[in-house]
Amino acid sequence: MAMMSPPHAPNLPDLLHAQPWRRIDTEATDLAIVMAFAGGASPGLFPDTLDQANMAPSTWEPRMYARDLFVRQFVESCFRIGPERRTPLALRHLARVLGSPPSDLTTVEYRRRIVTELLDNAELRSALERLYATVLRFRALLEGGGPNIDPNRRQLEVLASFKAIVEMLDEEFADARSGLGRLHAFGHSVRATEGFRSLLDLLKYDEQLARVTFKVNIGADGRVRRLDLIAVEESDRNVFVSSPWRRFLAKLELLARGYRFGNGEVVARLLDAVFEGVRENVVPLVQLLGDLEFYLGALGFYDQAREAGLRMSLPELVAAKSPRRLCELFNPLLLGHGITPIPCTIETDRHDTIVLVTGPNSGGKTRLLQSLGLAQLMAQSGLFIPASSGQVALTPRLVVSLIQETQVDQTEGRLGVELMRIRSLFEHLPPGAMVILDELCSGTNPSEGEEIFELVVRMLTQLSPQAFITTHFLTFASRLATESKIEELRYLQVLLDDRQGATYQFGPGVATTSLAAQAAARLGVTGDQLSALIEQNVRRSQALDVPADGRV
Repeated sequence: MAMMSPPHAPNLPDLLHAQPWRRIDTEATDLAIVMAFAGGASPGLFPDTLDQANMAPSTWEPRMYARDLFVRQFVESCFRIGPERRTPLALRHLARVLGSPPSDLTTVEYRRRIVTELLDNAELRSALERLYATVLRFRALLEGGGPNIDPNRRQLEVLASFKAIVEMLDEEFADARSGLGRLHAFGHSVRATEGFRSLLDLLKYDEQLARVTFKVNIGADGRVRRLDLIAVEESDRNVFVSSPWRRFLAKLELLARGYRFGNGEVVARLLDAVFEGVRENVVPLVQLLGDLEFYLGALGFYDQAREAGLRMSLPELVAAKSPRRLCELFNPLLLGHGITPIPCTIETDRHDTIVLVTGPNSGGKTRLLQSLGLAQLMAQSGLFIPASSGQVALTPRLVVSLIQETQVDQTEGRLGVELMRIRSLFEHLPPGAMVILDELCSGTNPSEGEEIFELVVRMLTQLSPQAFITTHFLTFASRLATESKIEELRYLQVLLDDRQGATYQFGPGVATTSLAAQAAARLGVTGDQLSALIEQNVRRSQALDVPADGRV
C-alpha cells in the first residue's frame, strides 16, 4: 500500500523530519490552547495532544515487535532526561516515535546529524536541556499555574515564559549546523512579528509603568528620618502607557456611555489581545516538546550506559550484502532494570543471512535476540545503538517472536499454535526484512519439529532476510552445518568457560550440549535433590501424624 507524504510546514521547528510537517491536530490544539490561556484548567494538554500525533510514514508495524522487545518499558526505564533522570512527560508519544522508524532515509540522516552535533557540542546540549525546562514551565503555567494565583498574573507569566522560549530559540541555537538550526530560524521569525513586539511592550509595561525617585535621610541609629519624593517618570514610549489625564478622561467617557469595569478587566482585555497576536506560534511548542524528549531521552540513555562502563555509538549504515560486526553489544533492558549487562561481539560475513543460535538455557540467547532487535530499532530511528561500534543494514520491516503464552481461549495445541506463528510470520514478511525468532518449533516432537524447521528456513531464503533464530535441536543444527546444503545459513553458539558455564559470549559453530544436567543441578532437579525433598515431606507428615492416605 502506498504511503501518503505528509504536508510540509517550512517555518516549523521540526527536529524529527528532513521535511518539516505538522504532526498534531493544529485546529484542535489551537482551540485547547486558547481555552487553557483563558481558564488555566487544562491538565494534560501537551501529552494528550502528542499521544494523538501522526507518525512518520513507516513500513514497520509495531504490533510485530513492540510487545516482544518491551519497547514501552525500554523507553520508560532508559530514556531519562537530565541529571535528575526525569521521566519523559509524553512517554507514550516517545514510545510511538521510537517504534515507528521513518522509511525516508533522508530523515534518518537528518536525525543522525542532530545526534552527532549534540554529542560533540556540550554547550548546545546544555542549551537544549534549558530549553526543555523552560517549555515545561510554560506548559505548567498554561495548563494550570496553581490554585491561588491571580488569573491576570498567571496570564502575564504565561506570556513572559513564551517570551523566554522565543528568545532562547533565537539566541542559543544561532550557530547550530544540524537541524537544530531550525530552532533559531523559528525563534528569529517570531521575534520579528508585530504580535511579539506588542507582547514585549506589555511585559515592559507590567515591569516598569513608571520610575520613581526618592531622597532618603537615615539617622545614626539606621532609621529613616526623612523621605522626599524627587520625581515620577512614566514610560511614555510604551504603547500601553497613557498619561493620568488621558486615563481619567477615557474612564469618564466610558462611564457616561454606561460602561462600568475596573482596571483588572482592562488588563484582562489587553492580555487577550496580546495573546491573540502570538497564539499561532504557541501551537508548534506542543510538537516541539515531543521532539526535545526524543533527543534528550536518548542522550540520557547514552549517559546511563556510560556510567555503567558501557559504550554506545552511531552505527555505520551499510548494504545488506556487507559484513555485520557489532562490537560490545549489550542488552538495554537489563541496564534499565539496574543490572549491568555483559557485552558481546557479533560477527557475520553479511547481513542477509539466516543465523542459527544454539547453546544452553540461561546462556544469553534470548537476551541476545532482544539486543539485536533494539539495536536495529534505534539505528533505523536515527539514534546510536547499544554497542561501541557497528555496521547496520536498514530493513523494510522487523518481525520478532520471543514470547509464546498460552491463552485461555486457545483452541489449538502447541503444534497448532506454532504453525499459526509461522504462517503469521510469512504473512507479514517482505523481502529483506529482519526476522528474530526464539525457539522455533520447540513445542513439537523433534522429528516433526525438525521437518517444519527446515521448511521454514528454506522458505526464508527466498526473501533474503536478516534472520536470527534460536533452537534446541542441536543434532539437527549440526547436521545442517555439516551438509552445507543451505548456503544462506550461518551458525553462532554460546561460548562456555572451563567449567562449562555460560560466558554470555557467542562464536561460530553449533553447540554440542544444552547443559541440561548442569541446569537441573543448579535448579535443584537432580535425583538426589528430589529424593531429599521427598524425605523432607515424609518427615513433615510424620511430625503432623498425617496418614499416607491423607485421612485424619
